[in-house]
Amino acid sequence: MTLRSIRSPADQVPIVADKPIETPELRRLRQRIDAIDRRIVALLNDRSELARLTGREKAALGRRAIRDRDREREVLLRVTMANRGPMPQADLLALYRRLISATRALEARDRLDAGGAGVDDD
Repeated sequence: MTLRSIRSPADQVPIVADKPIETPELRRLRQRIDAIDRRIVALLNDRSELARLTGREKAALGRRAIRDRDREREVLLRVTMANRGPMPQADLLALYRRLISATRALEARDRLDAGGAGVDDD
């Protein structure tokens, strides 16, 4: 491939055969994102395990319902208050709603595996 003298209008990075060249800065930024992604995955798994333990504790207390709407509202409120941007609130809340849904599904599966009912409402 040969380096063309044309620059991409979007980012002014030289292009080779219609593909931008990865600059050292772009590579460094992507490596930082990759490292953060690994930390996020580890934290999500830690959170999921804690949610499963919480579910077991609720079951031991005789609580049939998996979903606790009041607790979910508290979590979403705390997330909203902690967000200082640039992530838009709506996007962050959508991510957390999906996270909460996924952890409820884990709890339901755990209950079914334990021979209990996987009730998912109040």
